[in-house]
Amino acid sequence: MNLSMRRIGVHVSIAGKIWESLERAKALGCNAMQIFSRNPRSWQATEFESSDIENFRKLKIDYDIAPVVVHIPYIINLATPVDGLYKRSIIAYMEDIARADVLGAEYVVTHLGSHVGTGEDNGIIRFSEALNHIINKTKPGTMILLENTAGSGSCIGYRFEHIERMIGKLDHPERIGVCLDTAHTFESGYDVKSKAGFENTLKKIDKLIGLDKIKVVHFNDSLSEFGSRVDRHQHIGKGNIGLPAMKRIINAPKLRSAAFILETPKDSDRDDKRNLAIVKRMIKRG
Repeated sequence: MNLSMRRIGVHVSIAGKIWESLERAKALGCNAMQIFSRNPRSWQATEFESSDIENFRKLKIDYDIAPVVVHIPYIINLATPVDGLYKRSIIAYMEDIARADVLGAEYVVTHLGSHVGTGEDNGIIRFSEALNHIINKTKPGTMILLENTAGSGSCIGYRFEHIERMIGKLDHPERIGVCLDTAHTFESGYDVKSKAGFENTLKKIDKLIGLDKIKVVHFNDSLSEFGSRVDRHQHIGKGNIGLPAMKRIINAPKLRSAAFILETPKDSDRDDKRNLAIVKRMIKRG
């Protein structure tokens, strides 16, 4: 597949006006991108000006940046047993869905939350019930992508069986896709470093969920050790997954229709450019 047909991007800042995020992505040479639509650690969200929405949608087309992926804020927890936080999370989630829809974003990516000691089964049920309510209420135009996690603490979603069960409990599973994070996959104990391990991981995902559900790949190397369940991203080729395995992943025929979004460390302004250059060199031509 030609490089120009692949969708490659990074998570970019929304500082200033929301449409400036597209300017940043374009300057980096991206044709896809991920953003937060608000401060990810705050419940407050400033309403978009209509002119900013218009500019965003126009630049998205002019720069051919698609998909635009909106990441749900970190403070939202749809698996929590605490009713107050649960209700607040659902409201904030619906707000973010509306913000993504108005921007014309293709996908919303969400972590799957923490059961806070009440058990994975309870967390999965809480998350699924919340997502059902959200989808039935908002009927979003954007597709919601469930992101697999590293499994730190009491987080759910570190086994693909969790995601299979969540999707199975939804009234509208056709509205749901998956975001596969390479670092999280490795950290949660799936061997994506070896050729055989990677192939087995893809087979497992296909059997449980369906590889066609993977719309976005968070393409990150891992600072953490294999199976550590510690979520620490690293620059492409500099971590424990390594360059040969990362190259194998991005060239996997079964993942070529997915957008690859980098969430690598940003120690300086040059990091995104350097990581993107490495990724583009990895992709096989033709």
